[in-house]
Amino acid sequence: MMAEEEGPPVELRQRKKPKSSENKESAKGEKISDIPIPERAPKHVLFQRFAKIFIGCLAAVTSGMMYALYLSAYHERKFWFSNRQELEREITFQGDSAIYYSYYKDMLKAPSFERGVYELTHNNKTVSLKTINAVQQMSLYPELIASVLYQATGSKEIIEPVYFYIGIVFGLQGIYVTALFVTSWLMSGTWLAGMLTVAWFIINRVDTTRIEYSIPLRENWALPYFACQIAALTGYLKSNLNTYGERFCYLLMSASTYTFMMMWEYSHYLLFLQAISLFLLDIFSVEQSDKVYEVYKIYIFSLFLGYLLQFENPALLVSPLLSLVAALMLAKCLQLNVKKGSFVAKIIKVINFYLVCTLTITLNIIMKMFVPHKENGHMLKFLEVKFGLNMTKNFTMNWLLCQESLQAPSQDFFLRLTQSSLLPFYILVLIICFLSMLQVIFRRINGKSLKETVTLEDGRIGERPEIIYHVIHTILLGSLAMVIEGLKYIWIPYVCMLAAFGVCSPELWMTLFKWLRLRTVHPILLALILSMAVPTIIGLSLWKEFFPRLMTELMELQEFYDPDTVELMTWIKRQAPVAAVFAGSPQLMGAIKLCTGWMVTSLPLYNDDDLLKRNENIYQIYSKRSAEDIYKILTSYKANYLIVEDAICNEVGPIRGCRVKDLLDIANGHMVCEEGDKLTYSKYGRFCHEVKINYSPYVNYFTRVYWNRSYFVYKINTVISFQS
Repeated sequence: MMAEEEGPPVELRQRKKPKSSENKESAKGEKISDIPIPERAPKHVLFQRFAKIFIGCLAAVTSGMMYALYLSAYHERKFWFSNRQELEREITFQGDSAIYYSYYKDMLKAPSFERGVYELTHNNKTVSLKTINAVQQMSLYPELIASVLYQATGSKEIIEPVYFYIGIVFGLQGIYVTALFVTSWLMSGTWLAGMLTVAWFIINRVDTTRIEYSIPLRENWALPYFACQIAALTGYLKSNLNTYGERFCYLLMSASTYTFMMMWEYSHYLLFLQAISLFLLDIFSVEQSDKVYEVYKIYIFSLFLGYLLQFENPALLVSPLLSLVAALMLAKCLQLNVKKGSFVAKIIKVINFYLVCTLTITLNIIMKMFVPHKENGHMLKFLEVKFGLNMTKNFTMNWLLCQESLQAPSQDFFLRLTQSSLLPFYILVLIICFLSMLQVIFRRINGKSLKETVTLEDGRIGERPEIIYHVIHTILLGSLAMVIEGLKYIWIPYVCMLAAFGVCSPELWMTLFKWLRLRTVHPILLALILSMAVPTIIGLSLWKEFFPRLMTELMELQEFYDPDTVELMTWIKRQAPVAAVFAGSPQLMGAIKLCTGWMVTSLPLYNDDDLLKRNENIYQIYSKRSAEDIYKILTSYKANYLIVEDAICNEVGPIRGCRVKDLLDIANGHMVCEEGDKLTYSKYGRFCHEVKINYSPYVNYFTRVYWNRSYFVYKINTVISFQS
């Protein structure tokens, strides 16, 4: 006991030697610090860190490259792409994807880049009687970049334009997977989480990406940059990040945020949700306030630069993102001189939340009053009808509501996620992180101080700011995905990332054991074992069950066979006059624009009110309207040829009220939609049926010039000769 008591005083006496020997002791201290034994430990630790980072980076890059090669091989097998003629290849681009790729072709045909951009920004060769700025309206920056790269790299002599284009998109998908890998690695501390993220992403690719169905979609170009932005933001929010790492994350975040905003017209809505998540993080985590406001500055800069380079796009000025960030900046001025942790600061936090919400709405209303805008007005009407706030018989609104991607998720969606074990583990991880986050919030409210550095033994995963951000963000995205299934392609990749991070994180298991008060086994040891064992078991089970399926898909040689469409496009290119204008369904018009270059009356785009009205008017060819009415509609758009599709005219859909002809009958009052509706009987038959019979008065207005099993082409007569 005496020896134990004398220990500390001896140490104190050694540290506080007489001043005469102070220099000797300092010299001795310097010698001690130079002893090789302490040096070996840092070198050993540095080597371990380097090896870990090197292996992790190698695994991340390899995962991205393998996924890009997998997509390329699967695309080749699915469409037998290399054995097709150019026309057959282009037909695989359907709907709005065909429009995007057609402008890429136009840029390659242009005599110079400047001339090509001018023709796209003053385009009057796509839609009849309409000059559009295609670059702004359709966000054609990916096509501009791809065309420049194709010509600048001298790829013309090496690779065909279509392979270069899809190769870039597949490469971006590889970057997408790599970014998700890095995000889960940053959160969990082990690259094993990244491997599991990639495995879940590929296995659930039906719900994680639409790359298989439509390659040129804007989201396929944009979401990889958003994934990079989230990876950089995750690293930037970490508490133990050094200065150089913080600076790198900030620069990467700035570049990816701006690029993401330029690639997709709806990107600012997604960044708005992210800004809400960061705002709530700022409320719950005082230490990260400065970093959060640095991210707000990135939003402001990206919006300003995007506004200038997107031809002064008014949609960015009236976006909720700008209103929210401006409100947050104004509200911050009220908190500058308030001491953190004081009672006044807590009161101001509550006032601040109310103030930000009020200012955001007020600023957005003011901006819409002074900035003329038409973009995305139909989205608000759609949301009103979607949530039952309004009822409508409008064809466009009801047609959008009938789209599978805009409906609530089906049971098959949840069944697929459960079979791959993703959903159960995601729910487990989310619950633990969310409850731990609430625990931290209650500690703050009660005035308890939090540790500056949280250790594994503490079991407080909810104190980490990057975890708080991801929990809030995934809840927001998930809530929207439960209403609109199309948003699952944004949400599910982060479900993969969050679930993989959780099962591979010892800190999460330790948090759970702290709550369970586990005493029989050492909790830290058990947490470390489970963080390795659980993902290994999951990985082996996924490999055994799903890897053979993936290999079977790559081995099966599928064939995309659509001879009727090929025959139609061939006839148009050979027989139709160059100045002809075609009318038909918007989806078919996109294919005609790509495959033939002929002018059309409408496009499969839903961000322009005039185009939406055109689509509704042209669709009247499948309604119960007179030949004269249809003739007047078509000639008002200067159409020369009309194409009737048998698949739409004789459509037998699973949901009767969602067929095009049913929606038209509801809009025209020819079908009862609800009780109390007035039914107006039409004395005319369905136009698409009647025009095929070739009797008066239909034959007076329209002359059939071509037909096959799927399409009927009619020339719209310029001189009407009535026959008896």
